[in-house]
Amino acid sequence: MNEKKVSTKREANKTEALMAKYGIYVSLAVLLVLYFMPLPNGMTEVGQKSLAIFLFALIMWVTKPIPIYLTSLIAILILPLTGAVESTKVAFGTLGFEVIWLMVAAFVLTSAMNQTNLGKRFALNMVTKYGRTPKALLAVLVVVNFALAFFVPSTTARASLLVPIVLILLEIYQALPGESKFGKLLMLQGVQNNHFATSMIMTATSGQVIAIGFINEMTGASLGYMDWLIGSMPQAILTAVVMFIIGLKIFKPETLASDMKAVNGRMTSQLAELGAMTTREKKAAAYFALTLFLWATGDYQKALLGFELGTTQVAVLSMVLMLMPKIGVIEWKEANIKWDLMLFSAGAYAVGNALNDSGGATWVIDGLVNRIGLDLLPHSVVAVVLIFISVFSHIIFTSKTVRTTILIPATVTLAVSLGMEPVPIALAVAFGIAYTTTLPPHSKVNTLYFSTGYFSVLEQLLFGLLASFVGSVMISLVYFLWLPIIL
Repeated sequence: MNEKKVSTKREANKTEALMAKYGIYVSLAVLLVLYFMPLPNGMTEVGQKSLAIFLFALIMWVTKPIPIYLTSLIAILILPLTGAVESTKVAFGTLGFEVIWLMVAAFVLTSAMNQTNLGKRFALNMVTKYGRTPKALLAVLVVVNFALAFFVPSTTARASLLVPIVLILLEIYQALPGESKFGKLLMLQGVQNNHFATSMIMTATSGQVIAIGFINEMTGASLGYMDWLIGSMPQAILTAVVMFIIGLKIFKPETLASDMKAVNGRMTSQLAELGAMTTREKKAAAYFALTLFLWATGDYQKALLGFELGTTQVAVLSMVLMLMPKIGVIEWKEANIKWDLMLFSAGAYAVGNALNDSGGATWVIDGLVNRIGLDLLPHSVVAVVLIFISVFSHIIFTSKTVRTTILIPATVTLAVSLGMEPVPIALAVAFGIAYTTTLPPHSKVNTLYFSTGYFSVLEQLLFGLLASFVGSVMISLVYFLWLPIIL
């Protein structure tokens, strides 16, 4: 298929360049001031050290004077050296956390989907069979985005799969970039539905896997794949439906120059180029189906089989099958595992857990609660404020993993200090982490769609802010009406 190539790389803007230039000096200044200042009332010495290292790492992660994984390695090194944690085993042991294994497995599964063309075949099949009118095509692409999230645990991979297909559709429609309302809507909804679908599936982005790890680690809960799916599905689907309707009102598709027969013919031709489904694809499909089945039946396995496979165990089992000689579908060299993200995550867990275990996080949250007066507000108001902060925080912090590291431990600590049940509110806040909808630089997905030229920065900003508001409302409704039933 002659696909138009679009790049996800971009140059740093002036603000980012300044942050990178001066970030290291600011972070070192914060580290030294907090580390050596007199011990505040109510703060332990270990808590003070942990807070200093946490803020140093956080500033470095946000400003990025060096790669974020190097900052994590530095943090892991200095935690035991300063006595912020008891031993090197505590600091270095985070790389062995179950959540790290889950992310490794997720990257292998993504690689298997991409290498076998299974995802491309699925998307083309859906478009050719069900996209018979412009409105139907829009709806089909929503469904495809959501369906792919189950199988392709990478937001960028899903966008890279769909953008070339959408470009072909728009080319056949003679929908011109920057002019066609249909083109704007197709691309903008592609951006948004990628994020909505991501928020529904725990493994669809590593930030959500990290969030579950924090919640389970800090509260003693044992949330898994199905808990997230059942909890988040209503808000993701409702937000997608509402924005689908709003999008059709704002960007009413014009009369198109080409009919659906031409579109269907071109897509059918691209599907034909893939040929018959290969043995490799069939094996990949079988392994994905097995993975989903085991995840979905986790609560019943012990009664039926005498044992239960956890979310991570199932993912690793699937990874083994995908990589196994003769019966597998990819080789190790084809597995695109982002080890830099693994190291970043290990560092994030190390400093986050150190801050929590030392009492530093509790001291900070208690101070904020008293100053702002959150303890005087109804718990329902606090919950809504936290959910809105989670969804809109991507405007300031573009990295989902950084936002997770900031928001989830803070939410759990705040909930405990206010006497709220920490698991439901932390889970609701985690649902909002995937909402990075407002500007092209906020994610590679946004950049990928924006680079096609079909919509402007202002159009994405306004449509994205609207989507973020709708999403915040839906997550709030889920928190109040749905999570109390299922948790």
